[in-house]
Amino acid sequence: MAYQHIKLPEGGQKITRENGELKVPDNPIVGFVEGDGTGVDITPPVQRILDAGIEKAYGGKRKIHWAELYMGEKAAGIYNGDYFPEESLEAIKDLKVAIKGPLTTPVGEGFRSLNVSLRQSLDLFACVRPVKYYEGVPSPLRKPEEVDVVIFRENTEDVYAGIEYESGSAENEKLSRFLREEMGANFFEDAGLGVKPISPFGTKRLVRKAIEWAIEQGRESVTLVHKGNIMKFTEGAFRKWGYEVAAEEFPEQTITEDELWEKYDGKRPEGKIVIKDRIADIMFQLMMLRPGDFDVLATMNLNGDYLSDAAAAEVGGIGIAPGANISDEVAVFEATHGTAPKHAGKDKVNPGSLLFSATMMLDYMGWNEASELIQQAYEKVVTNKVVTYDFARQMDGAREVKTSEFADEVIKNL
Repeated sequence: MAYQHIKLPEGGQKITRENGELKVPDNPIVGFVEGDGTGVDITPPVQRILDAGIEKAYGGKRKIHWAELYMGEKAAGIYNGDYFPEESLEAIKDLKVAIKGPLTTPVGEGFRSLNVSLRQSLDLFACVRPVKYYEGVPSPLRKPEEVDVVIFRENTEDVYAGIEYESGSAENEKLSRFLREEMGANFFEDAGLGVKPISPFGTKRLVRKAIEWAIEQGRESVTLVHKGNIMKFTEGAFRKWGYEVAAEEFPEQTITEDELWEKYDGKRPEGKIVIKDRIADIMFQLMMLRPGDFDVLATMNLNGDYLSDAAAAEVGGIGIAPGANISDEVAVFEATHGTAPKHAGKDKVNPGSLLFSATMMLDYMGWNEASELIQQAYEKVVTNKVVTYDFARQMDGAREVKTSEFADEVIKNL
């Protein structure tokens, strides 16, 4: 298709899908959104690291051709105030794979979250957040090396669906009257109201993707995280529907935790994935006390938001936490932290979140060799205590470097 402002690079080919399978040429076009705030600091060095890692891994036989897409403040300057241009969405659909820096979202007023809008517009129903420890990274845990979990967070439902009504509005008064008079509900006057949809469709496709990933990666368990003891018909239903997916669609590959103890005396049979569930508040404790007990977590939108950030704190913080938003057709990889405008343009922030999201992207594309090289190089650099300011203040004897200099060090260690 023809674009108004987006220019696809010459020499690259588009990634396609055939019968549901991703087809990646050796010269793929990958979309990127620089991002707001510190996006200008982290995106260019991450691209440099990726280009160098791919060159090293494949001897010049493979190369990403980058196509810049626009969202956020940069888009507003190009598209006459439009922070969320339609042609960028169309380009992501067309290119299949994209990566983005952080985007601005005002609190309490103005346009809705661009991140949420992107997920809903492209139906990117699975937010995938790996949480893994890298040697040398400062951590508050005594044994951070036990943390190696992937969180699958449902992206399109729950309170993040945005169905809410402001206190004092005509819509709020109408819904309040219906709830009180027709449904017998009791709540304080003038309360803001929100609706929390959790559906069998949304739940099952999320849990299905989590189980499929666990099978592909040889993981041992998938844990459904919920607050179903209180919210029985939403979060409790999520738990029920999750177990149904496992029993109906993966009967040969999965067993429940009850079956594990009743039939196998707690010893997992080879090749079987244990499906279990935990109450959300208990899960926060368990991720600190016994993180090695968990492989894959599947949960709803709000739980997943809290849990993925809390788990990231165990292995270095949100500054190095990777993430991706995935549908059955399209994948968008992203820095999971905010824009940090006070640090923007200072060449000082940690590029780890976007970098590890980029290595996730390489894995998704099937370029695992380059991904592994980059991760190993990163670990070497941090183990040598060559770090950006956020880690330097937590380490004795660290050498603090700029973002761009950190990228140089990673490239040297490929």
